[in-house]
Amino acid sequence: MREIKSDYGQILVGNKQELFQQALDLGLKARAQTERSRFLWALTGGGTPKEWYQWLVSGQKITPTEAAAIEWTVSDERHVLLSSLDSNFGNAERQFLAPLEVPTDRRHPWMVAWPVAEAAEAYRRTLMILAGPGRAYDMCFLGMGDDCHTASLFPGTPLLINDGGLPFGGQEVPGKGWRLTITPTGLRQCGLIVVMTLGAGKADALHRVMRGPYEPTNVPSQILKTCADRVVWLVDEAAAAKL
Repeated sequence: MREIKSDYGQILVGNKQELFQQALDLGLKARAQTERSRFLWALTGGGTPKEWYQWLVSGQKITPTEAAAIEWTVSDERHVLLSSLDSNFGNAERQFLAPLEVPTDRRHPWMVAWPVAEAAEAYRRTLMILAGPGRAYDMCFLGMGDDCHTASLFPGTPLLINDGGLPFGGQEVPGKGWRLTITPTGLRQCGLIVVMTLGAGKADALHRVMRGPYEPTNVPSQILKTCADRVVWLVDEAAAAKL
């Protein structure tokens, strides 16, 4: 893999298999180095994580013992039941956590059966118990959309403008329904943040983030500049083509 310098974190460029392995290695290394009794790893949604889950499970890249030593959640969630194919945590559970028989007390979904505001507050209280005050995830795994959104922070959405200093929140995204998500404040409270961005379809968005004017309200992934010392971007050659 090669490295590109950026004000938004370390960028590592490689092929998909290398990047999948790097994502796992970064998480397990951070887990091994923590002095805390709990290690909280937030997964994310989208097509790439689904491929990563299949790679992990089919290739036996992580052992059930390793997986069971981690507290698992997701950085953002659609306000749908976990049984829905649109549920980020539901997909992680079906494709990754359940096949590895991760204990149920290590699985921490958002409280999607509750109204959005109540769900976000209940999740915040749960995370305060798991991570401690002023902390979010030890490992936050993110993706980026072709509109430069990350987690469920979309261009122009309210939490980008004012998250009230809270690490988690809910908002309605026009055309996409209600979402629960880590906020800009929450991202700054994370330990390691890993963003995986693959494919030629992400090249323009990645260029806009890394080389365009700083306007995080319209280019949400640019909020990661505020915690760049803890951000690693895992990017394939196609996505990096315009850097």
